[in-house]
Amino acid sequence: MKINWKVRICNPQFWITFGLSIITPLFAYYGITGADLTTWGSVWTLMANALSNPYVLALMGVSIYNAVLDPTTANLSDSQRALAYVKPKRDDFNDNKY
Repeated sequence: MKINWKVRICNPQFWITFGLSIITPLFAYYGITGADLTTWGSVWTLMANALSNPYVLALMGVSIYNAVLDPTTANLSDSQRALAYVKPKRDDFNDNKY
């Protein structure tokens, strides 16, 4: 499984997706809303509860797997083209190719 981690780590979209992969299962399982997390104590309690719950950890694991997986490839690895990137690719619609 070859993944271009250097490029993914530099991409803010990866971190947003990764963060949502952790937060969404927590909020769904525990029925949490943003209003419930008004103190750092409540945040740490939620994290401690999540880390001690195998089901929640499995939900987060599946979500993280889905965040890392590139659905445009046939296997679990990045494409050869994506492995060659040195920074996240941006579409340039001004290069007259379209």
